[in-house]
Amino acid sequence: MNLIDMHCDTICELLSEKTPGQDLKKNNLKVDIEKLKKGGSAAQFFACFVAMDEFLGKSRYEQAYEYVRRMAAYLKKQIWIYSDDIAFAGKGADLEENRKKGKLSAFLTLEEGGVIHGDLDRVKGLYDMGIRLITLTWNYENCIGYPNSRDLKDMGKGLKPFGFSVIDEMNRLGMIVDVSHLSEGGFWDVVSHSKTPPVASHSNARELRDHPRNLSDRQIRALAEKGGVAGLNFYQNFLGESGSCRIDEMVGHVRHMYRIGGEDFVAVGTDFDGFSGAKEMEISDIGEMPLLSEALKKSGFTWRQIEKIWYGNAKRMIDTVL
Repeated sequence: MNLIDMHCDTICELLSEKTPGQDLKKNNLKVDIEKLKKGGSAAQFFACFVAMDEFLGKSRYEQAYEYVRRMAAYLKKQIWIYSDDIAFAGKGADLEENRKKGKLSAFLTLEEGGVIHGDLDRVKGLYDMGIRLITLTWNYENCIGYPNSRDLKDMGKGLKPFGFSVIDEMNRLGMIVDVSHLSEGGFWDVVSHSKTPPVASHSNARELRDHPRNLSDRQIRALAEKGGVAGLNFYQNFLGESGSCRIDEMVGHVRHMYRIGGEDFVAVGTDFDGFSGAKEMEISDIGEMPLLSEALKKSGFTWRQIEKIWYGNAKRMIDTVL
């Protein structure tokens, strides 16, 4: 069984000072080539994550944009070094060709649309870097819109006028619009405005865990009706109250999103290497993903249904949008 994971923060972590001498082939993080192979992966979405508050001064947005370029270049160099194992993918045909050659596929994404900073040409620039999905906001207001919030007034704020232009340009280029981290008002603007199906690349069900980063049942239905998908997030605070990354809680979110959104809706977006602090991780890295597929099977899912969650639903999005 092949897996497509729609979100990890491994590239940012590899470029940090916390991982000297490590690379994409083998590291002490949650995702590397060896673990991807062990877990039966077909494709990994690698996020270029930008924390805008780490960049200071008048040139902070230029610094952030160049940092994205640096992360993209780093991944491409790693792919070149380990070209026997992994290859870049920018569309569905690339994924299929890489699978035939026995190679993993690497998709590039951006987490924090604020680096665009009101310059629509930067969307094309990001596309030219190889980025095929943009998570519109992270945890701060930016030129596109507003992030999720426990403040209902802020949560209700929609896209800014420039945000609609970004959606139009992404639709034109063939880039996936990601509503994870976005305010609820922004979510509804995207669903109503985007000509292509958006995704929530790493979000769970709010009905099971009342967190503004998770999707309400109404959002799940709307995203599913639009043809979009949501990727199961492993972050303990989005799963339950245990403080651990428990498989039974993951299964619960999958079952709920499946029941509300249907069999074409649920995908995987682990958020590996993007969080810490769990008391326990029953799936400690991407190599242990078969533990979850087995748990889903025991809970009543068929292998056909699991294959759609693991691969088919994300692949449909790739084929539809890119």
